[in-house]
Amino acid sequence: MTGAFVETMKMIKIEHSIFALPFGLLSAFLAAGGFPEPRVLVLVVAAMVAARSAAMAFNRYVDAEIDARNPRTAIRSIPAGRLTRTYALGFIIVSSLLFMLCAWLLNPLAFYLSPLMLVVLLGYSLTKRFTSYCHFVLGLALGLSPLGAWVAVTGAFHWIPVQIGLAVMCWVAGFDIIYACQDIDFDRKEGLSSVPARLGVALSLNLSRLLHVVMVLLISFIGIQTELGWLYWTGVGLVVLCLIYEHSLVWDGDLSKVNIAFFTMNGVVSLIFGVTTIGSVLLS
Repeated sequence: MTGAFVETMKMIKIEHSIFALPFGLLSAFLAAGGFPEPRVLVLVVAAMVAARSAAMAFNRYVDAEIDARNPRTAIRSIPAGRLTRTYALGFIIVSSLLFMLCAWLLNPLAFYLSPLMLVVLLGYSLTKRFTSYCHFVLGLALGLSPLGAWVAVTGAFHWIPVQIGLAVMCWVAGFDIIYACQDIDFDRKEGLSSVPARLGVALSLNLSRLLHVVMVLLISFIGIQTELGWLYWTGVGLVVLCLIYEHSLVWDGDLSKVNIAFFTMNGVVSLIFGVTTIGSVLLS
């Protein structure tokens, strides 16, 4: 049982929850104008973890055969035979139901939106079969977390979480394009769609840089609107420095440091922005 649990956590890359969770949390704090009600905060975290778990497991489920043919991904849980597709399907169903239960416990609007959010979250895994814009769909999937958290707290829409979501979409699409550069030859051979497979490495890295510039502009605009103060702007400055360093690792098309750029630096970006924004809300 312990072995299956550990392998499941590996399959869904539970540590990568750090990419989306801080953005959902900072949106919840912004929506509440301070510390959200503890019950709501717990349900928001549970919903985000459940939704992301379902999405990651679905990705591994539908891509099992493709992963088995790619030397970089053949060691993943399902193609390597450590977990079965049947097990993964059961995990997807349970995680999806848990997400919808959390939404139902939050408020009616959150519950009504939960199936649509699952369509986006799970549907991303199919997009690379027919569109090079798959990176943007992934960005949209993660960018829904600030909007979902805001709705969870307030039961209503607002323009601020939409802007945060757009910033997340640009940020995620940018770093996912960098990551996809590793599989450019495999994707072309398999007929899979991606920006690198379509544009090549050099142009793809330029597009990634542009997307991250847009992300910085968006979070700067959010700072102007919310008037959160010096701590928020310190966070924005640190995010800029992290993104500059991230792109310096792959500046000349050398992909040997992609894992540092993708996993380490983007985790740092998310944590810094989440902590400084939440801190700014609590200090204001």
